[in-house]
Amino acid sequence: MYIDNDDFSVWMQKLYAKLEELCKDVRVLRNADKVLPEDDNLLDNQDLCLLFKVSIKTLQRYRAIGALPYFTISGKVYYKASDVREFIKERFSVTTLRQFEKEHCTKKKK
Repeated sequence: MYIDNDDFSVWMQKLYAKLEELCKDVRVLRNADKVLPEDDNLLDNQDLCLLFKVSIKTLQRYRAIGALPYFTISGKVYYKASDVREFIKERFSVTTLRQFEKEHCTKKKK
């Protein structure tokens, strides 16, 4: 298979742009601990699906109705642990809250 120089250059530019985008995302995530309080960490959809034993679609519904605060970084959804803790208090059992506290080592709000 032969690739001419023009095609190769275009392909390399696209690859470089994607790598730059990924580097920016990594920098943002690395600096997240400087933005968030010390006892607050980030959780993603997989973390919440396992904790709540629900599907990604259910999490999407919670976000759509405004019940579960979230933010996105490059299209990936994240949740602050403090927001998740409040959501659990409102909608789930004490057992789920204890499991969350145990797994994510977060302090309770006073």
